Amino acid sequence: MKLLIASDIHGSLKYCNKLVEQYKKENCDKLILLGDILYHGPRNDLPEEYNPKGVIALLNSMSDEVLTVRGNCEAEVDDMVLDFNVLAEYAILYIENRLVFLTHGHKFNPQNMPKLKKGDILFNGHTHVSKIEEIGDILYVNPGSVSIPKENTKRGYIILTEREIIHRDLEGDILEKYSLQEK
Repeated sequence: MKLLIASDIHGSLKYCNKLVEQYKKENCDKLILLGDILYHGPRNDLPEEYNPKGVIALLNSMSDEVLTVRGNCEAEVDDMVLDFNVLAEYAILYIENRLVFLTHGHKFNPQNMPKLKKGDILFNGHTHVSKIEEIGDILYVNPGSVSIPKENTKRGYIILTEREIIHRDLEGDILEKYSLQEK
């Protein structure tokens, strides 16, 4: 299993295209989006090549490969135009003996942890700041933002396999690696 996990596209067709290119190049099994797919929100400037309709067309063309959770910018109307559900508050996956909790981050985050046990992984976006860090017995992973990164982080995504977590920029260059085998 190989998953590409990204967050906070905010309607940028330019960066959504780059993300999909990397998804195909990486030969992943699923594209997991951690919310804020179409709308830029009132706190963000318009991202480069803001084109929600173009993002809709691109992601709908591969809807059987996309899994999403709801961001704070998603609305019921987004669910009406996308061919995949965008209204789930969270998703849960299992990688071997680890629970992987996927959410946007505006509700569940390091300051408001879901019920997790030692070795589990919390993924969220929302902050636009990429991180891979151990918080107590939990691994916390944030891919940052595809289109509007903050705090001098790069536009990027996460590759998740049974063996490791790889943080890459949108050019595919490795920014950080974390082994799941050693823990």
